[in-house]
Amino acid sequence: MLTVDFDRLGVGPGTRVIDVGAGLGRHSFEAYRRGADIVAFDQNADDLAQVKIMFGAMAEAGEAPEQARAEAVQGDALALPYEDGEFDVVIASEILEHIPSDERAIAELVRVLAPGGALVVTVPRWLPERICWLFSDEYHANEGGHVRIYRADELRRKVAGLGMRFIHSAHAHALHSPYWWLKCLAGVNNDKHWAVTSYHRMLVWDMMKQPWLTRTAESALDPLIGKSVALYFTKPAVRRGGF
Repeated sequence: MLTVDFDRLGVGPGTRVIDVGAGLGRHSFEAYRRGADIVAFDQNADDLAQVKIMFGAMAEAGEAPEQARAEAVQGDALALPYEDGEFDVVIASEILEHIPSDERAIAELVRVLAPGGALVVTVPRWLPERICWLFSDEYHANEGGHVRIYRADELRRKVAGLGMRFIHSAHAHALHSPYWWLKCLAGVNNDKHWAVTSYHRMLVWDMMKQPWLTRTAESALDPLIGKSVALYFTKPAVRRGGF
């Protein structure tokens, strides 16, 4: 389940990509499939171990071009161990809402992006997230949980304030919002509640089969209750020689 539009980012063979807060690697795997040189970056060693195994399996199965390179790197998003301008594309999906010092993290995302490169940041959307917080403290008040609810224009200003040019926004995963509302009402860790399990089965069926009905419904509902908002930026190219 992808939140990021890779066609819009122009990811392809030879593109240098870092997926900051990669988690279990869903966006990293797509970049690898497209032939990019991908770094899956996260602080969770257990998640990265699984990502590394999957990279190896993809290479063995021929699911990624031979020239593509993939690595899993553990580290701190507040101090990325890379040179300025090292990547053509920077992805930060569903990570900033977890970081108290989000402006430091954003500055690092911008720093490692090459001039002319693309940055995409996704976070939970304000309204669906606000409902989750209203229904359940357990949803967010835990170690490593969400520390803030963003408004899209607030996040846009934070990124654009570092010299980035905003180019596009999109919403995604509307069908997932009711699922999380149900979980918050039933108990975040109560996966056996009949409403939660029934809705989860529908989501799995939707992801596996991608039927026209649910795809059309989600596209129509995304602008209203999309669970995530994605903001796309580009880093202005450096002008040389005063021109």
